Amino acid sequence: MPFVQVKGRTVPCQGILFDKDGTLLHFMALWGGWADYVLEFMEERLELMGSGFTLPKEKVLGTKHDAGGRVSGYDLRGPLAMGTVEETNGLLAWQLYAAGMPWNEAIVQVHQITKNAMYEVRQRKPAFPMPGLEHFLEKCSLVSVKMAVVTSDQTSGAVEQLEWMGLRSYFTVIMGRDQVRNGKPHPEMTEAACRRLGIKPEEAVVIGDSNADMQMAKQAGAALAVGLMTDEGEPAHLTDADVVISDYNELDVHR
Repeated sequence: MPFVQVKGRTVPCQGILFDKDGTLLHFMALWGGWADYVLEFMEERLELMGSGFTLPKEKVLGTKHDAGGRVSGYDLRGPLAMGTVEETNGLLAWQLYAAGMPWNEAIVQVHQITKNAMYEVRQRKPAFPMPGLEHFLEKCSLVSVKMAVVTSDQTSGAVEQLEWMGLRSYFTVIMGRDQVRNGKPHPEMTEAACRRLGIKPEEAVVIGDSNADMQMAKQAGAALAVGLMTDEGEPAHLTDADVVISDYNELDVHR
């Protein structure tokens, strides 16, 4: 029986479920440039319509900006960090609709803008593993801990980004928002991933960087909810975590 050890706690563990953005890979390296591109092109469209955002720019997706207006950070409780693709597109389309564009056209415009932004991201492949992650995944593999990814992103995007980092082979299951009826913090994603791994939720550890991940784990009855604190956050935002860590070097796994 494998065990996960963290900050003096030792928990039996047959599987580990990982969030993706901010948990497996650096969030800003991947999504900061994407958000810059999207917000810039949204502003251009709105200006052509003689309008602008209906609220401060940083509130549209939950971003933070430097003196030059570039995205420099994000709100861990905001839509960029926690929203699904559909939710994000809806927020952006609302801005165009509020400026006078028909809703159906606004949706088409936003889909094109976000598609172009992702094309720019793919040219650079800016996906970088979190500190200590690769060593931890290798240790999990050596003691036969089953591993899955549970993300609010689309499954295809998650697979692609894991391949960029050379980490795809570690995960038996990769589950995006498109594979479930209910997204985080609903427990469905945890329950579905565990079924596909052939384990029970109470035999799984969930690791994530948002409180929605922690709530998902708790509602599913997971053995342990581990909150990963990023540079953007502080322990207070992970209120439902059983334990909070700064990086994967604080985790160990053994038999």
